[in-house]
Amino acid sequence: MLKELQKKRSDLKDISEESKDKRNTLNAEASALAAKRNDLNKKTKDLINEAQELKVLRDEINEKVSEYKNKRDETNARANDLFAKADSIRKQNNLGGPSIKALRKDIDRLEFTQQTEVLSTSKERELVGKIAELQKQYHEKKIQLEGNIELKDILDEAQKIRDEASEFHNELAEYARQAQEFHEKMINAFKEADKTRAESDIAHREFVKAQEAADEQHKMFIDAQKEIRDLDKEVFKLKKKDKDGKSRVIKSELQKDAKSIFDKFKGGAKLTTEDLMTLQRSGLV
Repeated sequence: MLKELQKKRSDLKDISEESKDKRNTLNAEASALAAKRNDLNKKTKDLINEAQELKVLRDEINEKVSEYKNKRDETNARANDLFAKADSIRKQNNLGGPSIKALRKDIDRLEFTQQTEVLSTSKERELVGKIAELQKQYHEKKIQLEGNIELKDILDEAQKIRDEASEFHNELAEYARQAQEFHEKMINAFKEADKTRAESDIAHREFVKAQEAADEQHKMFIDAQKEIRDLDKEVFKLKKKDKDGKSRVIKSELQKDAKSIFDKFKGGAKLTTEDLMTLQRSGLV
């Protein structure tokens, strides 16, 4: 019985040590996963903060876009009013036909074609004729405009305002470009935050799994330790019982020897020192 208990205790000791080693390994794994999860959560938080800051910048720039769009549209409206007034003056003074600005643009375009393209003789002659005709119209239009101070002043003012509107449009375009840049960076930050959040969720699930496995191994370790303590109590009882049994046997034999010696003494036999000690141990003397 004692050997069986000792064998069982040895097996439980092995189980206990194995469970403790597994528990420690799993706890270390869980700790590493928790650290990874926490790092990813921090990265996610930083990315979201960055995205929010970019959103604020984008919205501020979009306000500038709206502001300069209104300025451009209002300025263009003023210029259009003046151009409409100029058209009215042209009609009143029989100054119809293309504007001097349109004529100049057509002349420049045809001259550029003449200078850059290889043309046949007939085509070049035709082109030269068109340029000459447009130049004639241009000079006539110029003389007409210079002769009409009111029209000239209105067109000059309209063009000045149109140029101002063009500057507002350039500002608008630049702010729109910046707003788009901040928007794209914001979207990328949010996407990266979603990615790190997903990685964090995976790390957390793995952490929970490792922690639960570690808890299970710890429970096995505690259960084995408890069984070992219970077995130690049983072994102690058995050993004590065995010891008490041996003590009783020895005491019984000692009493038999003492009684034999005492009977000899009563019969007149001489006792040795060893005989006296035996009698003392037996309690007879």
